[in-house]
Amino acid sequence: MACTLDGAIQSGAGRMLELNFAISHHFLDDRGQRAGFILLGSFLAAFLFIRTSARLIRNPNVSWWPGSVTTKGGLHLHHLVWGIVLILVSGFLNFVLRPTSPWLEIFAAMFGIGAGLTLDEFALWIHLEDVYWSKEGRSSIDAVVVAALLGGLVVLGLAPFDLSNRASPISSLVLVILIDLTLSALAILKGKPMTGLIGIFVPLFSIVGAVRLAMPTSPWARWRYPPEGHRMARSRARFKRVRERRRWLMNAIGGAPSRPADGEP
Repeated sequence: MACTLDGAIQSGAGRMLELNFAISHHFLDDRGQRAGFILLGSFLAAFLFIRTSARLIRNPNVSWWPGSVTTKGGLHLHHLVWGIVLILVSGFLNFVLRPTSPWLEIFAAMFGIGAGLTLDEFALWIHLEDVYWSKEGRSSIDAVVVAALLGGLVVLGLAPFDLSNRASPISSLVLVILIDLTLSALAILKGKPMTGLIGIFVPLFSIVGAVRLAMPTSPWARWRYPPEGHRMARSRARFKRVRERRRWLMNAIGGAPSRPADGEP
């Protein structure tokens, strides 16, 4: 078991070195990788633009910004509408036309812009109401971060698990996959879903998430940490600081909610 775990760690480190070499020598030579890079860049640019636009609209001191789109009847058209239209149109054209350059890159940019506009209002998908500036609206930022990280890993050439070594016996590959999934699941149970998801691509992340302290509200902490024990106290102190940094970062990116989240001042 220890040898297999050491092999998984070495495999993850080796994949990162191979990835750095591939990026420096053949980055964007591949047609799919190039389209994915443009899609991801357009996605991030669209999100940053529309989130900045929303914050300017919200600011009463910025009267020069054009504001939101409203029909004559007073109906506000959320920007996810335009995002859905862009996703549908670019996806349909890409499937039907099977384009080459430069149309492939153009459709990828359209899809990325549409995804950025749509995921910026991800919270509206769930709640079916305008919660953009409420505490529930923070789930939109979470969705964008997850999409950007996972998309970036795929664009850089990382795939879930290390199946590149075809010479390895099937039993070894299955064992590595099971260990990777177990460590990722453990990280998620400890209240670190992002670390667990990244760990599926790069096992080093799931190993770190699995061995470190669990969040106090996580299932693992409820099962394993006595409510008044030393580990629960350490967990509460550590993740209080983590939440404060995360709240600051979320407010810096997306703006502070109109109504604070539960337990916040």
